[in-house]
Amino acid sequence: MEKILVIGGTGKTGRRVVRRLKAAGAQTRIQVRTASRTGGDVPFDLGRPQTWAPALDGVAAVYIVEPDLRPGLDRRARVPALVAEAVAAGARRLVLLSAHGVGEAGDDHPLKSAEQAVRDSGVGWTILRPDWFSQNFSEAFWRQGILAGTLALPTGDGRTPFVDAEDIAEVAAAALTGERHGGRIYHLTGPRAVSFGEAADLIGRATGRTIRHVDVDPEAFVERQVANGVPPEVARLLTGLLVNIREGRGPAPSDGVEQALGRPPRRFEDYVAETAAAGLWN
Repeated sequence: MEKILVIGGTGKTGRRVVRRLKAAGAQTRIQVRTASRTGGDVPFDLGRPQTWAPALDGVAAVYIVEPDLRPGLDRRARVPALVAEAVAAGARRLVLLSAHGVGEAGDDHPLKSAEQAVRDSGVGWTILRPDWFSQNFSEAFWRQGILAGTLALPTGDGRTPFVDAEDIAEVAAAALTGERHGGRIYHLTGPRAVSFGEAADLIGRATGRTIRHVDVDPEAFVERQVANGVPPEVARLLTGLLVNIREGRGPAPSDGVEQALGRPPRRFEDYVAETAAAGLWN
């Protein structure tokens, strides 16, 4: 029986990875263990190393997520230290959820040391670098704006190829269970770039409501996030990523999903239709 640990197993990608692994486990000898601060099979906190050993006990593969991107944290004490402990505990395969642009970023990027640790681990590894998730419109940052009818973001007419979290999870599950993904870095995007104005229009048509995108000043956006409790350094980081879209510095559509799965990525329109039918924007 091969045990696979999914860190962040109750999160946006993690729970989708778990669902796929459990479905595969009905046909193969796979046992899935979820780890999270709350609600998982085992309690796990990347900031509390004393929680790592029980989660890593006996596992052959690990899905790794870094949930805290605040500047100033001791990065070596987080994912790199976890990777070393996982390998020492017997893990033979690591899959890291990274992000677009990490490869070109400086050493101060919060995921740079995580990627390097995985690549230097001495075991099989795969790195996933996704674009912005489509599900941010329905499960996270931008859902409240969609429900209110106004999506106010500093993105102008910029476009980005939103990637469906279902695609990310399917690639992750394949990499956790198959050898051919070893040593690969997959850039994961949707099939075409979409502006936030078009995204709002598509969601509006699918829900029968008027939803508009309003471009806002980046500094005003930072101030609004801080007023809502977001740490200033995180607010500036997220705002900078959105401004990159506004200024045309986002990713171009890539074939990473097709490389990994042998099929095209899901269209944003399909995500919208499915999400509207599920009532998540009611």
